[in-house]
Amino acid sequence: MEFPLMAPHWIYLVRNSDVLGTLYSDVPPLESVRLRSFHLDWRGPALTLRIDLPTYPDPDRVPLEWSERGHDNLQLQVQFVAVEDLTVRGWIPTVPVDISLAALPCRRILVRIAEVGFEFSFTASDSLTIGHISSYRMTETRSDEVPHSFVSRLDTRLFTSPPGTHESTFYQ
Repeated sequence: MEFPLMAPHWIYLVRNSDVLGTLYSDVPPLESVRLRSFHLDWRGPALTLRIDLPTYPDPDRVPLEWSERGHDNLQLQVQFVAVEDLTVRGWIPTVPVDISLAALPCRRILVRIAEVGFEFSFTASDSLTIGHISSYRMTETRSDEVPHSFVSRLDTRLFTSPPGTHESTFYQ
């Protein structure tokens, strides 16, 4: 049996990585990320993960407004398309998780998240899209249900924090 090769750093698979490139000199790996939600879109078939990255950008790379508000977390969505072979077992863990990507033939990747009591895996195209990037100050309870500052002007006009997962315009 052949094992998949490790994929390059995830940011090299992102079609629209320029925004993260302005916020980070080194975009963090998908290790110790906080998985907030996932959304399945049957029309894709597509899958969107909403995650908090493990490190916050350097203060000199973020908008002054974010620093003035004491923000300490960066949240974004990562969308995968042409999703197949989806497996989900258990509940989304409350602890940070590692998202591993492994290269497969035909420009595909294997995405896997494994934590005690939780298994999540699927295959997808190796072309990722990021969106709905926001910054916020996490509460003591680790909740993200607080005001966010969004990078996108449209998101800023429509939302003050991530809406419920029923809001399809935010998760598709």
